[in-house]
This record gives sequence, structure tokens and C-alpha cells, in this order.
Amino acid sequence: MKGYDTKRRSLTGLLLMFYVGAMAAANFLTPDKIFSESENRVLEKRPYFSLHSLLSGHFTSDYERYTSDQFAFRDAWVGVKTDTDRALGKKDSNGVFLGKDSYLMERYNSPSDADLKIRVRAIQGFDHATPGLRKYVMLAPTAAALLADKLPANAPVGDERADMDRFRRLLPQHIRFVDVYSALDAEREQPIFYKTDHHWTTKGAYYAYRELCRRMGIVPQDEDSFDIHQVADEFYGSLYSKSGFRHLQPDRIDLYLPKKDSKIKVSYVGEGRISDSLYELDNLRKKDKYAVFLNGNHALVRIATDGPADKKLLVVKDSYANSLIPFLAKHFGEIDVVDLRYADKSLITLVQERQIQDMLILYNVKTFFEDPSILNLTEGLQ
Repeated sequence: MKGYDTKRRSLTGLLLMFYVGAMAAANFLTPDKIFSESENRVLEKRPYFSLHSLLSGHFTSDYERYTSDQFAFRDAWVGVKTDTDRALGKKDSNGVFLGKDSYLMERYNSPSDADLKIRVRAIQGFDHATPGLRKYVMLAPTAAALLADKLPANAPVGDERADMDRFRRLLPQHIRFVDVYSALDAEREQPIFYKTDHHWTTKGAYYAYRELCRRMGIVPQDEDSFDIHQVADEFYGSLYSKSGFRHLQPDRIDLYLPKKDSKIKVSYVGEGRISDSLYELDNLRKKDKYAVFLNGNHALVRIATDGPADKKLLVVKDSYANSLIPFLAKHFGEIDVVDLRYADKSLITLVQERQIQDMLILYNVKTFFEDPSILNLTEGLQ
């Protein structure tokens, strides 16, 4: 019996050594990947070694992230891990909850009072520099707030509506806050959020557009003014990529196309490219199909329409705005769209040179309170 146990331990040791050796060889022979299609993100590159980076500890931490991103068969191992966790009853992965009806919902943490105030100060500073510009702020809730009944039991998420109210109370009264939460909550039985992605659907964006029009004093277009076309039925979005949860039904993407034709000129200013459509249909063949709207995110997009020539709108936004902006084309002759995460020009100068009268700040609430780029409204753009 003792000899059997010794042989078994020896065999286990040999198998372990073989596995470690095989994985080391596979890692050595497998070329580094730049981009993960399944996770929809850029992967870590091999860090540059220097004595300073080693002594400071940066090299070690950077190399750990590099090896985590670049080990062989990574996508397969990620799938195995999340499948195992799911079989064991685990309902969260990498900050994403697997809810009822296969909804994926991202964890949300409430901001501190200091975080709220610094964002309000940035908006106030821009407001003082552009006194003639009418300003609207729309913070879009996430599915975790509006569809909270689909979250796993006791999922730790902050109160988005309460945080929006805290923020709204700090804003000057002449800066109009668009209460899109109530508008969407009234339609929560409709498919207003994707199940595998963090964005609202085109239908959700349409309901938000209607509420924005109400606040702006604009008559919105009825839903039957559009031909609604399904353009994708195999969309796996950002939360599918981030979480690693697999074996879920894909989402569909619909476009609301006006029944009445209109002329559109879309200029991607930084890239020097011009399009005659608000939709980039080629992106439907890629992983990030949500980029069908305005071709994804860009520093500055300038939209010229056959709407009222004297009405000009500035939209400062994250990607939630991309599916809402097409609804506004009828109401404004020019729309300048700025993403502060990529922009490098003065927003104040843009408003003055373009003689813009209206401004919309549109973010989803999670991005708005976590991403610091909104602080660049005045000082980050020179």
C-alpha cells in the first residue's frame, strides 16, 4: 500500500510538471494578442524593463497584468471559470451581476459628496464662461436601477435615483435637469435596456428623447413616424464581454429610420472623414455592434441637417448619447457632438465660434460619477 501511494504521488508530480511545462511552452509559442474580441478590450502589452521600474514596483505589477492578459487559451479558461462559478450558484463576475431573465447588470457605487460637488463646480465654471448658452443635463439610469427586481438577492448596488436627486439639488436652477428616470420607469415593461450590454436600447433612447423634448419645449416625433428595422440579432455587448458569463441569448439592435427622407452630413472632424448617415452599418459585422450608432465615440462629430438652420446644439456626452442623437436631427440644423475623453480643443471657443444656443450634457449615471473627463469642461480643453 505504501508503495502504491508513493507511485501515485510520483505520477501526480510528473503530470503536474508536464502540465506546467506544456503551459509554459504554449505561453512562449503563442504570440501576444493586441485585442480580445470576446472581452472587447485592448490587452496589456509586455512592459518595458528598467532598474527604476523594478525598484519602484511598477514592473512587477505591470508584468502581472501582462501575464494575466496574455496566457495561452485565455478565452477558454475565462469561460471555464465563469461556467464553474455559475454552476456553484455565483451570480457576479468582475463587477457584473447575472440577474433574472439573463439580464447582465453592472455594479454601481454611490459617489461621495465631494465627487458630486466637484462635478457641479465644473459645470458651473463652464456656465459662467458661456452665459448665453441654454444648458440641459440628462443622467441616464442603468438597468440595475430601473430593473432592480431582476438583480440577484442582496446584490450590493447604490441608489441611483437618490444620487441623481442629490446632484440635481446642487445644480443652479437655470441649468435644466432632465428627469429621464421617471420617463423610463413608466416604460420599464418595454425592452428599454439590452440584456448583455450596459446601454439603453434604441427604444429606451426614444423615450428619453421624448422627455428631453418636453423640457426643451420641442414637439417630439411620434414613434409611428419611424420605420423600425432590426439590423442585428446576435449582439453580445459590453457586459457579456466584461463578465465572462456565457451561454446567454444575444440581443437585437433596432434602428428608428424616419419615414420622411432628410439630408444628413456627418463630419468626423479629427479623422477628416465625412458620411451621409448617422449609422455605420459596417460595424454590425464587428464585435462592438453598438458602434453602428455614430460610428462609436469620437472627439468631435459635426452633424449638419436640413432642420432649422438657426438652431444649433452642442452635446457633451458618453456613448449613451450615440443612439439618442439621431432623434434630434429633425429639430436642429447643426449638432456638434463632443466626447471629453478624447477631445483636445476649447469647448468655450467652440460655442463662441459656432454660435451655439443649446447644450445637452448626457451621460449614464455610472460613467458620469466615475469618469473624471467631465472636469475638463473648462480647463482640459485648450
